[in-house]
Amino acid sequence: MKRTTRAVAVAAALLLAITACNANDKSATPGGGATSATEAGGVLHLLTTSKEISLDPAKSQNLGTSTIHLVLRGLTSWKTSPDKAAELVPDLATDTGQVTDAGKTWTYKLKPGLKYADGSPIVAADIKYGVERSFAPELSGGLGYHKSLLAGAEKYTGPYKGGELPSIETPDESTIVFKLNKPFGDWPWIVSMPAFSPVPKKADTDPAHYGEKPVASGPYQVKTYSPGSKLELERNPTWDKATDPARTGLPDSIVLDMGLQGDVINQRLIADAGDDKFSATTGTSVPAALIPTVTGNPAVKARVATSPSGALQYLAMNNKRPALANPEVRKAIQYAVDKQAVQVAEGGPEFGGELATTLITPGMPGFTKFDLFPAPPQGDPAKAKSMLAAAGVSNLNLLLVADNETGLGVAQAIQQGLKRAGINVTIKPLEAEALTDLITGPKGDYDLTVSTWLPDFPSALGNIQPLFASSEIGNGGFNLSRYSNPKVDAAIATATGESDRTKAAGQWAALDKQILTDSPVVPLIYARNAFLHGSKVQNFYLPPYPPYPNTLILGLSK
Repeated sequence: MKRTTRAVAVAAALLLAITACNANDKSATPGGGATSATEAGGVLHLLTTSKEISLDPAKSQNLGTSTIHLVLRGLTSWKTSPDKAAELVPDLATDTGQVTDAGKTWTYKLKPGLKYADGSPIVAADIKYGVERSFAPELSGGLGYHKSLLAGAEKYTGPYKGGELPSIETPDESTIVFKLNKPFGDWPWIVSMPAFSPVPKKADTDPAHYGEKPVASGPYQVKTYSPGSKLELERNPTWDKATDPARTGLPDSIVLDMGLQGDVINQRLIADAGDDKFSATTGTSVPAALIPTVTGNPAVKARVATSPSGALQYLAMNNKRPALANPEVRKAIQYAVDKQAVQVAEGGPEFGGELATTLITPGMPGFTKFDLFPAPPQGDPAKAKSMLAAAGVSNLNLLLVADNETGLGVAQAIQQGLKRAGINVTIKPLEAEALTDLITGPKGDYDLTVSTWLPDFPSALGNIQPLFASSEIGNGGFNLSRYSNPKVDAAIATATGESDRTKAAGQWAALDKQILTDSPVVPLIYARNAFLHGSKVQNFYLPPYPPYPNTLILGLSK
């Protein structure tokens, strides 16, 4: 899951994702299919601030609809539409997994006839090897959910020094079996992550540079790569669209123009000249300063796609601090916060986001709209004062730590709202790294902090477990409210192990209300993303989740 600091950090965390926040782009067809004007062919340009790009699946944290998945396929993949969260579909596998052993064993069969770009067959052993190399210390940094779930993997160090991992079995060339150490109902989403892309052992002769030109299984392969400048993808001649429900493979080639400044990207897309008509951004959201320029020109506004919802921005209240240990005090703060001021600071309702009242975000399975603390958008300072008085609290002084670069506007909006309720807040600005060290460290020397959270896959597990499980307090965890409730921990474990997605969604929905009853955080907004694209780019929209354009389906018109 991703902790973000609004759009800037979302883009940084998901640097290749143009799938990390209410109108959808009018050029997109519901369901994500090609429009009547979209044709196969042409050169799609993706403009990115990234200076280096690695397509090594072991090192990637990219979402399931991002650039790396144009080159690499997995056992499962994501299919998007404008009005609902991503759907899990079989990719290299024939289905999304067969589960046995009370949820601890998952079996996959590969589709027949799958080939790499060089014509050699894709076999189960290649997927096993790809997962195993993700454990190698020299290839760290990728999404690692599987590392804590695969049985016996606690001390495994990868295939270079640690041999094979026995909990991944390949009884034949088309079958792969994963044995887990506990039931995990979202395992089919885990095998859509980059680490589950096939890597032939014979091709892994230089692991440090494998990501520069990986063996392609998707519709494109690397043609050239110049760090800091350009990555060019060309067609994979052996890719078979009939086996691939997630990718359209429409452009002849895709060029990533790298190392650009965010404001330059947006200004180029606003101008829509030359090759920029065939360009889109790869993670640079429209900043608040450019919103008047965009909305003031109908031709430009028509080329902006905004997400219906996105990451949850919230105010974490440190439950371990004496001033906030009483849940009645935390509930009073729910009423005191001016959510509308936060919304305005982030760009207003259309571009900033919708006011939030839940922990699970719209578009995610398990989302149920409710409001345990109903108040006007500007808050209810009178009610907050009354609740504080009833709790025997006066002269409440709190320390709010905030990101010095991107978080001060929101921090000041919260400060002003709480002041009307008689709560004094001192803002302590910190650089991003120092802020993260403080709020995820062991001491917790703060009262309040604002954070934004986007799950890595569309399950409410990602909304709840990382932020509210007792195991995630300190030691780098993101339970920033330092909330601990044994009953909640037990319910999280139950929902995590449920393989029936409908049942699991209901369990997560119940947890949403159960946690908010204790008021560890104040939901602020469901943060929207807004992305520009060139006038010739088609199939460009932002679904509720992930709140990024789907790179895998983009096409061009003449």
